[in-house]
Amino acid sequence: ADPDLLIRTSGEFRVSNFLLYQIAYTEIYISKVYWPDFRRKDLYEAIRDFQKRERRFGLVSEQVKHAQTL
Repeated sequence: ADPDLLIRTSGEFRVSNFLLYQIAYTEIYISKVYWPDFRRKDLYEAIRDFQKRERRFGLVSEQVKHAQTL
């Protein structure tokens, strides 16, 4: 299965071709914390942020809302 969340550490916005096709609809979370310093609290912060997002899988918000009413 494709990942739902990709956590990128060190504040970098590039994915360096990592799982490029698999992350087409993956939510990306950018953390300024460097990997050696990344702790459980940082993971929980990323998960909390992810839970607030609207997953659209390539659609716009209106299309998602319309699909939910069908």
